[in-house]
Amino acid sequence: MLNNHLAFNYICYLMNIYKKITSSALFILLALTATHAQNVRTIKSPDDHLSIIISDEGGKPTYQIFRDGVVFLNSSPLGLKTNFNDLTQGLTLKDCKVDKITDEYSLSTIKQSLVKYEANEAVCQFEKDGNHVMDIVFRISNRDVAFQYKLYPKRNTLVGIVEYEASGFQLPEGATTFLCPQSKPMTGFARTAPSYETSYQLDEPMGKNGWGEGYTFPCLFRNNDKGWILISETGTDGNYVGCRLLNVKDGLYRIGFPQEGELNGIGSTTPSCHLPYSTPWRTITIGTLQDIVETTVPWDLVKPKYTTNQHYTYGKGAWSWIIKMDASCNFDEQCRYIDFAAAMGYRSVLIDALWDVQIGYEKMEELARYGKKKGVGIFLWYNSNGSWNDAPQSPIGKMDRPGVRRREMAWMQKTGILGIKVDFFGGDKQPMMQMYEDILTDANDFGLQVIFHGCTLPRGWERMYPNYVASEAVLASENLHFGQGACDAEARNGCIHPFIRNVVGSMDFGGSALNKRYSADNQHGTIRRTSDVYALATAVLFQSSVQHFALAPNNLEDAPSWAIDFMKTVPTTWDEIRYIDGYPGKYVILARRSGNTWYVAGINADEKPLTTTVTIPMFPAKTEMDVYSDTPQLTGSVKTVKQNKKQQLKITIPQNGGVVIKSSVK
Repeated sequence: MLNNHLAFNYICYLMNIYKKITSSALFILLALTATHAQNVRTIKSPDDHLSIIISDEGGKPTYQIFRDGVVFLNSSPLGLKTNFNDLTQGLTLKDCKVDKITDEYSLSTIKQSLVKYEANEAVCQFEKDGNHVMDIVFRISNRDVAFQYKLYPKRNTLVGIVEYEASGFQLPEGATTFLCPQSKPMTGFARTAPSYETSYQLDEPMGKNGWGEGYTFPCLFRNNDKGWILISETGTDGNYVGCRLLNVKDGLYRIGFPQEGELNGIGSTTPSCHLPYSTPWRTITIGTLQDIVETTVPWDLVKPKYTTNQHYTYGKGAWSWIIKMDASCNFDEQCRYIDFAAAMGYRSVLIDALWDVQIGYEKMEELARYGKKKGVGIFLWYNSNGSWNDAPQSPIGKMDRPGVRRREMAWMQKTGILGIKVDFFGGDKQPMMQMYEDILTDANDFGLQVIFHGCTLPRGWERMYPNYVASEAVLASENLHFGQGACDAEARNGCIHPFIRNVVGSMDFGGSALNKRYSADNQHGTIRRTSDVYALATAVLFQSSVQHFALAPNNLEDAPSWAIDFMKTVPTTWDEIRYIDGYPGKYVILARRSGNTWYVAGINADEKPLTTTVTIPMFPAKTEMDVYSDTPQLTGSVKTVKQNKKQQLKITIPQNGGVVIKSSVK
């Protein structure tokens, strides 16, 4: 009988010769051939559209992924090498126990408040030298494939080190890439890189490896004209390292551990573990761009790490630093921003770096009392630093040691502070991942919400840590202040994030500016190229349960009243998301629902105006809709229109412009 490898090559040969045979028929033939071969298992999604073929050919575990008979990942390697056993070769697949998994959970801090999850789980047992040494657990839902490893003790070995992860992703020939290069360690501002803040390279051929260090998650690929693939990871905590994606050759990408120089050289690049042990999940979302945008796989695979007695609430906020920089972190200006937040009906203000020296602890307590009278809470900025970079901004030395950190948090709890924004982390090694977890855990003890900046990607953290809010992990709004190039590329970058970065976790961007320039007097500094409607649209497109917008008190006088009114009421928590149309880096249109109100938002980065007819079945015929739109000169306005019988609306979005359609539905 043909072995699995030869069978697959034979089927591919038939596919090339017999063009008229459907891909579905060929896949059925492949599945029948494979399942009769020794040590091969085929697992399907609940709707039968996705299939995984798992094999131990040559003693090496591999997997393949198909969607409706079309190859989305060719035979790809699996396995781990540890300091007590090589689990990449010499293995035998003994059994795959398949069970149906269902879960239903509520989570107000992600793109969908109520999630109903259904998947087939296969626990595939591998033996070596007659001993059960490892399980590879696969989950396959209707749009996602995920896998993790479970390791077992060897004789008296109860602790170990994972030296290498063979997990790979063999992309089909001709696939194109939409990737964010990993920075070299100890580079950039004050040697704070890597911090997931580099520009995406779009529509690139395979074969590159970023700037030599691979790519940060998530990683998007286009399978020619057959669909899309988003690769990421979830469930990472202090028991592992944050990983990246490395290009090997010929379309093979594999998991990479952190770089040696991260965290100023402190700690190992490899994770240590106590056995038995389960690794984080590798996730692969497959299908259309709708499947990519709407996936909830980062949270489907994890559970809360602790319960909380706190009642955390979310909402909008103001932030002086993005427009007025360090000098604005003084008592009088923060009083002014508290007044502004109150006028906008906002929940909080974010007070950024240097508040400890420019305001002081005693005056901060006074600010907190003033804010409480106005119904406005405070988020405080902190430097994470111990010894991993040169970032000098204070408060420094408060978050890196548990005793000091908990005393600081006790003071914040007594003062009535809502939460913290912690900045300038040192990479993805295990000690740094442990620090993220420790900050979150301690903050929860004192009722504090947490935002991370200059940081790694969140990996299921909204569900794992109840007080976690969001992470930056993107070229965020500060770059619009620092360089005109970022302003010129704002729409291009804005059309990337809903397809990649913001898909897998809350993104603290801090945008939606209505100033014409990024300066205190609105007369100097970098020039905003995008329209006011664009600013409104990104308030919907960019998801985070706490949003500190780049608005300023002067906007009450110099911004259009319709824009201010919209920014007063736009939600930050959502019940539902629906993808409508788009292409990464060119344009995006999607819808979000909060309660009974739908917001359809779109932006365009292409040189040509985007003219399209969108179908919006969420709004019944004759529903009155508020439509915010731009002229070719980026002059915005709002008008009320009625939904037609076909539930369609023709829209035009100029370059750097936007559109928002808003209506409440009974």
